[in-house]
Amino acid sequence: MEEKLFKLSSFILILDFFMAESVEKYFRLMAVRRRARLGERLWRPAADVYRTRDGWIVKVDLAGVSANDLEITIDGSVLYIAGCRRDTFYGEGVSYHQLEITYSRFEKTLKFPCSIEGASLLRDYRDGLLILHLRSSGGEECEEEGG
Repeated sequence: MEEKLFKLSSFILILDFFMAESVEKYFRLMAVRRRARLGERLWRPAADVYRTRDGWIVKVDLAGVSANDLEITIDGSVLYIAGCRRDTFYGEGVSYHQLEITYSRFEKTLKFPCSIEGASLLRDYRDGLLILHLRSSGGEECEEEGG
């Protein structure tokens, strides 16, 4: 009887060990998945906006974002840029030691002092920077603040 209890308690200890390890792994994976899940904390990338004679230049810091994952829309005087930065290194058999880069959906909304609705949009994406050239369609004047 004592031997059966010893085997049973040994089995329970081993089961506890594997369950604890499994639960710990589950929570570690959940934390990483939670960071990458759409609709969670949004990342807001930095942007520079320049006024030119014929319109605007917008630079957005989007290191690690695929150009195919970008959505760019113009509505009146608002430029809206959205997309997702994904962690392509994380997967089966890979664990992390340190995570500082935000992997999630992002949105950037820029308000201009005048309408950019009819502007032509040229886009370039290199070295982690999205560069947008917004060229005015007409001779509309724009009242600026700052500069």
